[in-house]
Amino acid sequence: MSFARHDVSFDRESALLLISNADSAGGGAVRRGTRLGLDPGDARIGVARSDPTGFLATPVETVKRGRGDLARIGELLAELAEETTVLEVVVGLPRSLRGGEGPAAAKVRDWAAELARTVAPTPVRLADERLTTVSAEAMLRDRGRSGAARRAVVDQAAAVVILQHVLDTERASGSAPGEIVEVDPT
Repeated sequence: MSFARHDVSFDRESALLLISNADSAGGGAVRRGTRLGLDPGDARIGVARSDPTGFLATPVETVKRGRGDLARIGELLAELAEETTVLEVVVGLPRSLRGGEGPAAAKVRDWAAELARTVAPTPVRLADERLTTVSAEAMLRDRGRSGAARRAVVDQAAAVVILQHVLDTERASGSAPGEIVEVDPT
């Protein structure tokens, strides 16, 4: 797996982590439409969104994991749909460095299936999220965020990294990475 080079900026005042692809001049076609990106953890879910052109991912908020989390994500999706065309929801799938899946990936797959039923007919896509939280932590640390201030936004930052990687991969290859979660028609 290769990663594109990114320019990263962190706005301390508004706690925004912005990542733009520095190698995106030219490249392949990206489907138009806004995507919602999610980094589901055991305690929190980081939420990010793309712009309608599929070029830039930005943070939205952190949702507490547990009762009501799917409802809140549904609300965020509905709010987004009021202002733009929503293409899909991208959910980070934790894989091992060798690409295998363990118990954490199984939990995310189950949660993503529940999410897909909740937000249908909007598609839910699972995308590899190896090392995204580590990358997000490092970027925030490098930009002077420490302790509690970093923990407050790291989930959003990880969601931005996941979504930006999906956008960049689609731009470079011409096809969206990952897999669509199939919704059981029952």
